[in-house]
Amino acid sequence: MHDPASVGAVTAQTAEFNTPLQFRSGATLDGYRLVFETYGELNASRSNAVLVCHALSGTHHVAGHYEDNPRDIGWWDNMVGPGKPLDTNRFFVVGVNNLGGCHGSTGPSTIDPETGRPFGPRFPVVTVEDWVVSQARLADRLGIEQFAAIIGGSLGGMQALQWSLDFPERVRHVICIAAAPKLTAQNIAFNDVARQAILTDPEFHGGDFYDKSVVPRRGLRLARMLGHITYLSDDSMAEKFGRVLRSGALNFGYDVEFEIESYLRYQGDKFADRFDANTYLLMTKALDYFDPAHSHGGDLSAAFRGATANFLIVAFTSDWRFSPERSEEILKALLDNELDVSYAEFKTVHGHDSFLMTDPHYHELMRAYFQSIEL
Repeated sequence: MHDPASVGAVTAQTAEFNTPLQFRSGATLDGYRLVFETYGELNASRSNAVLVCHALSGTHHVAGHYEDNPRDIGWWDNMVGPGKPLDTNRFFVVGVNNLGGCHGSTGPSTIDPETGRPFGPRFPVVTVEDWVVSQARLADRLGIEQFAAIIGGSLGGMQALQWSLDFPERVRHVICIAAAPKLTAQNIAFNDVARQAILTDPEFHGGDFYDKSVVPRRGLRLARMLGHITYLSDDSMAEKFGRVLRSGALNFGYDVEFEIESYLRYQGDKFADRFDANTYLLMTKALDYFDPAHSHGGDLSAAFRGATANFLIVAFTSDWRFSPERSEEILKALLDNELDVSYAEFKTVHGHDSFLMTDPHYHELMRAYFQSIEL
C-alpha cells in the first residue's frame, strides 16, 4: 500500500562531467560522475530547490525506496517527503553521493580510464570545499542558480556551512545540524584510530585490494564499531543494552557475551558489506581538514564575513562528539557578522545520531522553519 507521506519508489540519476576538477590538494580529475536523486518538482521560478548534504556514511538515497528493493529506504526518509518537515509537495529536494563515494559517484573503486584499474589509493584526497564545487556544478546542470536552502547533519552540516562561504549568492538558508566549525583533537584521534584499523588490515594491500578480489573486512568492522560508539550516548546505550548478557550467564571467554557487543559486531559486519575502505579513509580525512577559520588566522567570525544566508543551527544535549558548545561557536561567529540566525538545542538521549531520529520537537522546528522560507 502506498504511504502518502513517502515519496514512494525513486530512481537514481547520473550526471557526467567532462570539465576537469582541481582539488584543494592540487590533484586533478579530468572527468567524473555524480549520482543523485531528486524528489518533488522544481517550480517555474526555480526558487524551491533544497540540497541535502550527507554525512560520513550517507548516500544520495535520502528518501523513498527502490522499486526492486522496498526495504532500501532513504536515510532521512523521516524528514523528507510529502507533508514531512522538508515537504516535497513544496520543495524540490536534491540528494547527491559525494565525489569519492562508493555508491555510484566517481571514487576509489571507479576504474581509472588511464590505467584500466580502480583508482584505489591514487584517488585524490577530497575536502569539503571540493565537494561544494562539484555540487555547484551539479546545480548548474539542473538549472538551479540558487538554493532555497542547503541542509545537512554532521559532515553534511559542514558542507552546508561551506556553501555559505564559497557561494554566498547561491544559497538563501543554511540549516546546519549537529556539526562543528572544526574537529577537536579528540575527534581527529578517533578518526585516526579508525583509519589505522583499515590501513593495517592484511587484506588492505595498500588500498589496491580490488585487484586481489578481497575486502579489508576486519579493518572496516573495527572502524565502524569505534565510530558507532561515538555516535551513541552513554544513556542511550544503557537504556537499550545495559549490561544484559545474551545467554543470561557469564561465559568467561572472549566471544560475544553482552548485548552491546552483539550490536556493535552486527553494525560492523553490515557496514563492511556495503562500504568501501578507501572511501572511508577519504571521508574521515575530509572531516579532519574542515576548518574554515584556518585561512583567517583562526578567526571564525572573519571566515563568515562574506556570508549572506539566513542560518538555523541545531544541536543536541547528548551529542558528545559534536557537543552543543561547538554549535555555539558557529552561532557566535554568525552573530558577530550580524547575520539572521536561529539556534535550537534539543534535550535528547540518542547522542550524535539524534539528527536522524524522529524527535517530535526537533521535527516540528524543522517543519516550521521550512514553512517560513519564502519561494
